[in-house]
Amino acid sequence: MAKRSTLFIRIVEGKNLPIKDITGSSDPYCIVKIDNEAIIRTATIWKTLSPFWGEEYTVHLPPYFRTVSFYVLDEDSLSRDDVIGKVSISKELLTAKPQGVDGWMNLTEIDPDEEVQGEIHLQISVLGDGDIPRKLCCQVLEARDLAKKDRNGASDPFVRVRYNGKMYESAVVKKSCYPRWNESFEFELDETLADTGLLSVEVWDWDLVSRNDFLGKVLFNINKLQSAQQEEGWFRLGPDKSKHSEYEGTLGSLRLQLRLRDEVVLPSSHYKPLTELLSQSVGSQLNGNWPDFIMLIDETTTAESRQEVANNLVKLFLGQGLVKEFLDVLFKLELEKTTEPNTLFRSNSLASKSMESFLKVAGMQYLHRLLGPIINRIFEEKKYVELDPSKVELKEAGCAGLHRQQTESDIIQQSSSLLQSYLSELLTSILQSASYCPLLICQVFHQLYLRVQERFPDPEYRKVKFIAVTSFLCLRFISPAIMSPKLFHLREKHADARTSRTLLLLAKAVQTIGNMDTLACCSKEPWMVCLQPAIQQGITQLKDFITKLVNCHESEDLELQTRMSLQCGTMEKEGFLFLHRTKDKCMPMTSPFKKYYVTLSKDTLSYSRTQHSKKSSSISLPKIRAVEKVEEKCFGSANVMQIISSEDSGLQETLYLDCKSVNELNHWLSALRKACSHNTNTMSCYHPGIYKADRWSCCHQKEKSDPGCDKTRHGVTLQEWYDPLDPDLEAQLIYQHLRSVQHAMRDKYYKLREQEELRRQIQ
Repeated sequence: MAKRSTLFIRIVEGKNLPIKDITGSSDPYCIVKIDNEAIIRTATIWKTLSPFWGEEYTVHLPPYFRTVSFYVLDEDSLSRDDVIGKVSISKELLTAKPQGVDGWMNLTEIDPDEEVQGEIHLQISVLGDGDIPRKLCCQVLEARDLAKKDRNGASDPFVRVRYNGKMYESAVVKKSCYPRWNESFEFELDETLADTGLLSVEVWDWDLVSRNDFLGKVLFNINKLQSAQQEEGWFRLGPDKSKHSEYEGTLGSLRLQLRLRDEVVLPSSHYKPLTELLSQSVGSQLNGNWPDFIMLIDETTTAESRQEVANNLVKLFLGQGLVKEFLDVLFKLELEKTTEPNTLFRSNSLASKSMESFLKVAGMQYLHRLLGPIINRIFEEKKYVELDPSKVELKEAGCAGLHRQQTESDIIQQSSSLLQSYLSELLTSILQSASYCPLLICQVFHQLYLRVQERFPDPEYRKVKFIAVTSFLCLRFISPAIMSPKLFHLREKHADARTSRTLLLLAKAVQTIGNMDTLACCSKEPWMVCLQPAIQQGITQLKDFITKLVNCHESEDLELQTRMSLQCGTMEKEGFLFLHRTKDKCMPMTSPFKKYYVTLSKDTLSYSRTQHSKKSSSISLPKIRAVEKVEEKCFGSANVMQIISSEDSGLQETLYLDCKSVNELNHWLSALRKACSHNTNTMSCYHPGIYKADRWSCCHQKEKSDPGCDKTRHGVTLQEWYDPLDPDLEAQLIYQHLRSVQHAMRDKYYKLREQEELRRQIQ
């Protein structure tokens, strides 16, 4: 039985942020932390106090996490980034609101005494008995994962132990967030303190010049301790006190959407009756029976849950090999309700949401190959493009030549030529894509095309079957990806204002072609008329493409049949990274990293000098024992990870990978942790530092074989579009949904039976 928590995060936008730059603006971005571990960094939105991100993430977490925090920072190219404020949300709040948290939340000032993390290992005991005065003994052993307070990426921690007005201090451990003290402190036990007897253990960062920094504390009630005589273990450090920030409400706010879902996934056999029922409901159409079960799900699913239900059903039927039949059922249900062809698939029905989900799961590789070149060209050229005369800015466009300022007419003419060039390149790419579009997508569009043709056979509706296909392919897939390439993983960062406008205008042209109606667009936005010839030609080309696409399934060409088929569970992750591999040798003083092309496949992690060159080396995934982050101070980078593996000889080997950003780091961490989730010989602790100069940089232990000073974190992973399908999880989520609407489904079922009975009586 698998247990985990899934957190859906949408960082929507910010407003009223404070000015941090001399330009009178800011360059804000967000860092998301789970229990002080950074897992997400949004794109930077330049020169704005009201940024819009619109970024969505799904994070899988162990059930014991406590807090998710959102830090807003201002990016500075010449100095350390300024911290604007933060929003913290506890697990308790998320659990209390199963429907989710959605709204504006004020940023609060970051209080150093509140920014604590880590754990301390203590042994507290009461010594003595009878007539001998009893003593309170506090043994301070070690600590781990303390906050980094110094510029060197570490701290100089020491401990203060207080009881009944007396205080002792431990030795200072220099440059370590994983200190080991092994010191004992004794106090005379005061039997008269009743319930007020408290032992305070505080951890501080020692500073030579400035005041010491607070790192956290633990409080113990001595009276409760006396009954047990002794308490030992790891204790989480807490903040000193909660302060009411005078800046609350003046640092701006974030609009966030979050929803926490606890998942308990049972063995596959428990879901067999449900999956069989669902499979029969879509298979019954082959026998001419109406699929009542899918109809009931369609009728009782609310607008709030429709997208999630669609995602779950699509993934489950993909795993069952019945997604084409499932979507065909939804097509028929939608067409039966539709009397006006102009409104077909334009609502957010279960059919529309399911097709959107299907295209994102089955067609993301296709989309990247289709749009990648044109999106990259637009980002690299950064041309000023504007067709709307009311929005033309002459300063943005620059000069047409020596001493001659461009006119509004010049700009619009150049913009029209550029957009037609982009549109022509994109349409050529779309036409060529019929040869590599996944076969399953071709088959689904073929079925949609036929169903619409059967429902609207009259000559006056001859365009409707084409529009049905383009309503999904262009309006709900290609155009949104053009407008927001980062959200479809086509780019790492959001576009700047100039590039965004170009992308928007190109997406509008694609939408117009998809609607197959140039007149409607030009009547709403007359300034688009200059693109009308290109759009009209595009409509003709798109019709040819759809005709070819929906007939691809008839090809008997073996290569065509096997092209880019949907890979469930065999998707690779690959890309250039800087890495260093060490066996039984110390880390060299100079930078050890070299650039390699790293590939994660189903069974191995391999790397080579270039994408197509012979593999330099590889690691078998079952031999990986831990995949963890490395302390920033080790290499001067916060984005280094380590892969610890065991060789056949029993020796351990460590591979260090330096990533470009916190997002890339966490994507690789997630991919490797998921790929190694079934490994049995995993480590429970590890060294977050490196072994250098005959000691570990993290805990200062001398032997290379000494046990790790921090616990491994196998549980935190990010969900990505190429993750393999998990049929058991999807079945569990569908089961939960069906339970939540069981009364509505029962009422709807009886109503449908009554209607069917009346229909039979009339006949």
